[in-house]
Amino acid sequence: MNLGEKIKRINELYHKSQEEGLTQEEKEEQARLRAEYVANVRANLRGQLDNVDIREADGSITNLGEKRKKSESKPSVL
Repeated sequence: MNLGEKIKRINELYHKSQEEGLTQEEKEEQARLRAEYVANVRANLRGQLDNVDIREADGSITNLGEKRKKSESKPSVL
């Protein structure tokens, strides 16, 4: 199922929920489709931001993708 079909199905389930309610199976499908949609949006946004360069106050240029990768590779301190 492509993204357009997922969005269409999410909307169908929303309208059905407003008109007559959803079965438990439809509620689970709706939650799964919404989660997949949100994951897709986040991945697309992350991909776009990874290609953005920022000019720092000192004049240097930092790529957000490289900056994110560096911060993810650092061990977390508790």
